[in-house]
Amino acid sequence: MTEIAKLTVEEAKAEHERLAKIIRDHDEAYYAEDAPVISDAEYDALRKDLLAIEARFPELITEESPSQNVGIAPSKGFRKVKHRVPMLSLDNAFDNEELREFEGRVRRFLGLAPTEEVAFFAEPKIDGLSASLRYDKGKFVQGATRGDGQEGEDITANLRGVTDLPLTLKGEKASPPDVFEIRGEVYMSKSDFLALNAAQSDSGGKIFANPRNAAAGSLRQLDASITASRKLRFFAYAWGEAAELPGASQSEVLAAFSDWGFTVNPLSKVCVNMEEAIDAYRKIEELRASLDYDIDGVVFKVNRLDWQERLGFVSRSPRWAIAHKFPAERASTVIEDIEIQVGRTGALTPVARLHPVTVGGVVVSNATLHNEDEILRKDIRIGDTVIVQRAGDVIPQVVEVVLDKRPEGSTPYVFPDHCPVCGSHAVKELNETTGKEDAVRRCTGGLICRAQAVERSKHFVSRNAFDIEGLGTKLIEAFYEDGLIRAPADIFTLEKRDSAPGNLTRIKNREGFGEKATQNLFDAINERREITLDRFIYALGVRHIGQGNARLLARSYLTLDALRSSLGATGEAGGAAYADLLEIDGIGPAVADAITEFFREELNQQLLDDLLSEITVTDFTRPAEDSSVAGKTVVFTGTLELMTRQEMKAKAEGLGAKVSGSISAKTDYLVAGANAGSKLKKASELGVTVLNEQEWLDLIGGG
Repeated sequence: MTEIAKLTVEEAKAEHERLAKIIRDHDEAYYAEDAPVISDAEYDALRKDLLAIEARFPELITEESPSQNVGIAPSKGFRKVKHRVPMLSLDNAFDNEELREFEGRVRRFLGLAPTEEVAFFAEPKIDGLSASLRYDKGKFVQGATRGDGQEGEDITANLRGVTDLPLTLKGEKASPPDVFEIRGEVYMSKSDFLALNAAQSDSGGKIFANPRNAAAGSLRQLDASITASRKLRFFAYAWGEAAELPGASQSEVLAAFSDWGFTVNPLSKVCVNMEEAIDAYRKIEELRASLDYDIDGVVFKVNRLDWQERLGFVSRSPRWAIAHKFPAERASTVIEDIEIQVGRTGALTPVARLHPVTVGGVVVSNATLHNEDEILRKDIRIGDTVIVQRAGDVIPQVVEVVLDKRPEGSTPYVFPDHCPVCGSHAVKELNETTGKEDAVRRCTGGLICRAQAVERSKHFVSRNAFDIEGLGTKLIEAFYEDGLIRAPADIFTLEKRDSAPGNLTRIKNREGFGEKATQNLFDAINERREITLDRFIYALGVRHIGQGNARLLARSYLTLDALRSSLGATGEAGGAAYADLLEIDGIGPAVADAITEFFREELNQQLLDDLLSEITVTDFTRPAEDSSVAGKTVVFTGTLELMTRQEMKAKAEGLGAKVSGSISAKTDYLVAGANAGSKLKKASELGVTVLNEQEWLDLIGGG
């Protein structure tokens, strides 16, 4: 190239444009396609020339210049990714006895003899962010967050910048399968965290509370170059979709991961039984403070993969794994006030406002007091010195009161019997099952209570519901106060109402908005005009209906029309529709009462009609593993020999069948083992198909 010192302005402009285009093309090849076509030295030389031109001709510097960006252009957002295999969470154990109970459940499920040992794979539980990485023919092609377990966010570009994440797999001992999803934890080391905060302080940037928050903030940057600069790391420990597995045990598969270029935690080990696993927990806990990364417990997995396969999953976690959390870190502080928050179901929850204190590396200023009974039991008062801990190293809670530091003249806290928001009576409902009052006091204001309405709207747009980006807590509250969003349908008519002729209070004119921010909000809303049935049910915010129950209902009814027509006609508790609802495994009377009450309420029917005129609810699609028995009702009876009854039930449910405990005209199959009794007789009377164990296994392809 011509010497920069001799370039005219026009020549410099042309050369700058040429270099900028070449560099952007190489950035795309390197960062987006993982296919660099020049050496690092050649690339660095190009950038050096470009910077030299800009140093002499600073007027050529623009926002689009490669000097102002590293890597590929920032993403405009994160698209959604459906996990082919759900990313489930783990059950927790908090003491050794719970671990032994876990082992007992494994043994009973598998029907193991007392003398047969169960080996466990023990590994530190990394305090980071779960991610799934898809490799096709050994090349990294897509990465996603865990999200809600069924659907995550596409963070492929950001994961390319993780320090020890291989973009191409090169196994020395065995080649990786054509399709393989590696799962693990993205984290930031303690030393890198301290260095980042020091740099942020020097530049006036955000200071992060702990390494996990720093990792989370870094991984979800819209500009992938920022992520790449943060020195994130990755521990591999699991898998999702896989064409085949490189081993017959957890330990063998992770050894293959290491061979392919992944970092596997060096403290992981195989324990021959639970007692050895408990000892491994103790040793890892002793090392906790000396590690350069945060851990909050130890995970134990049944080592044999064939046993993992048999054990399968419950709704949100595997039966073959459990996490043993470390004891929560504690600190003492003073309760400065107690405030009452009103939730979407009317529950009054007391929250302690604390003098700020650091617990486990996080500054805590609030802590839940759970309910009225808990305050009375612990005799918690304003002004008390209390011990605070972060349960599971996450949720702050008050453990106990330091009585010898109680101020003179303190008085017991009087829990309000009226809603602090709408003034309605707040009552404790009678539990029909136990005959006792519930611990939680609830506002009776219902639809007139502003707090309940606002909280329902917050829930409606939350991540596991409609997931409307940008429509956060403060904006929901402000829009409610201004009458812009009072019902779910109002969210989807917001743009139309805002642009109506004669409107003098346009959103773009609000503080903090403008044309761009307003349009981004409308775009985010419009992107969520289609939702799956299970997420829709959850979004309605019906009491007792969490994600798990929403999915159970969706799986049973499949369409919103079927759900509405059935639940709207349940009538009294003794009716057939109500009985059908209770036949769903996992749905009890409390859930059944709550969901039927919601759908029988005329105001809710109008709410649904208004909402459905603006959105589309897609039918629930059963997982691919569902078989010819999906949707069928099966009953098991007698002594089963080929599998335990629990295992038979789990396998049937995993294939989409409904397992019932009683025979009726709606039963499709009775699987009869030895010594079958009255159920076999009744099945014959009703014309129900009767199968022996082997015939059932042949039917489902498990024989």
